[in-house]
Amino acid sequence: MWQFRYLINLLWLLPLLFVFLPAQTYGQQSVTCQLDWVVRDGDNLTQLADDYLGKASQFQAIIDATNAKAQDDDSYATVENADALRVGMKLCIPASGQSLPQATELPATATRRTTATFTPTPTPTKPAARPTPTATATLSVRIEDAQHLAISWMRQQKYPGSEITIEQQLESGANYYRYLTSYQSQGLKIYALLTVPGGEKPASGWPVIIFNHGYIPPEVYRTTERYVAYVDYLARNGYVVFRPDYRGHGSSEGVARGGYGNPDYTIDVLNALASVKAYPAVDPNRIGMWGHSMGGYITLRCMVIDKEIKAGVIWAGVVASYPDLVTKWKERNVSNIPERALHWRQEMLAQFGTPEQNPDFWAAISANSYLTDLSGPIQLHHGTEDVDVPIEFSASLYQELEAANQLAEYYVYEGDNHNLSDNFKLAMKRSLDFFDKYVEKAETP
Repeated sequence: MWQFRYLINLLWLLPLLFVFLPAQTYGQQSVTCQLDWVVRDGDNLTQLADDYLGKASQFQAIIDATNAKAQDDDSYATVENADALRVGMKLCIPASGQSLPQATELPATATRRTTATFTPTPTPTKPAARPTPTATATLSVRIEDAQHLAISWMRQQKYPGSEITIEQQLESGANYYRYLTSYQSQGLKIYALLTVPGGEKPASGWPVIIFNHGYIPPEVYRTTERYVAYVDYLARNGYVVFRPDYRGHGSSEGVARGGYGNPDYTIDVLNALASVKAYPAVDPNRIGMWGHSMGGYITLRCMVIDKEIKAGVIWAGVVASYPDLVTKWKERNVSNIPERALHWRQEMLAQFGTPEQNPDFWAAISANSYLTDLSGPIQLHHGTEDVDVPIEFSASLYQELEAANQLAEYYVYEGDNHNLSDNFKLAMKRSLDFFDKYVEKAETP
């Protein structure tokens, strides 16, 4: 009888052994780190993966390696959300070619380890080069994303794009076909809306407009929604329209970090340009670009980086120089934009000083400093009652374009808003006429 009672007591105690076993007995992994990385303000996993693993899409490998190391070592963070890095987290950048099993989740009754604390060192006002990584070295200095905004740096990079993949054929427009497509940008799968005119294709292919949308909260963005009337107007008038998402928007891979404190979205559009140029239905020598708000900022930058954009049309564009963006824009109503999309100003000023303190840096990242290299004419549109982007941005760019002897048009819409709602048809007609003149009728080799 006593043997039976002993067996019952043993079975009752067995689950408790698993509760109090050391955490490292669960899912121990043999992971080798090529380096340990302490997270600083502005870091993100896709950039780290691109820098050290060769592809931004490999960010999950950093998560898996870090979580595996955290099972054995309290100094490593436990990463639960790729978009929620915190300053001071210690990450494991895994050695290349390493097979990483998933780190075993701690049982619900176990005590989860806390993140190691970290006191950031002062950031120098001058850009610093990234040190060469050494095995298991803890690095806290890296090339800041803001340095990669420099026009000279962006001109030196490669934007190969990829073949455009048709993911789904959508309901057709009045006289054109619509497709949900994808292409590659820095190893990330970026979705895009593609329209192709019906009827007989011109001998050289259809003219193209790359359509750069403005700020839309990435979590609510959908590839086939928003700007429907804009795209329809251009598509039904004989243009291929290619409207990329930008990374982290909708179903597109990567993290949406914003458009102004890093070059991500501009890189995605430059890769979209390369991708659409190779699409069989298009004429690669007749490509224009349209941008609204943040998309106008991207359009202007692309036109001083790539010489093959024949013309650009910008509505309510964020087209001021960076000194004006960081000192004047904050005076306007930006209450409809989340704070997380605005923090780049404070971070860049803290890192690089004010435009008065560090004028060379701010000039180097401003497309406005390179207007003599513009790839083609620009047409600007802005409403006087725009409370999102100051009309002074378009006015000052127009003056700068004239001073640079560049061909430009500038239309002001009295009493109209950020979307030119009261003058939509007029503004679209002017946009189409401009593209017809400088893109559709562009001379081809």
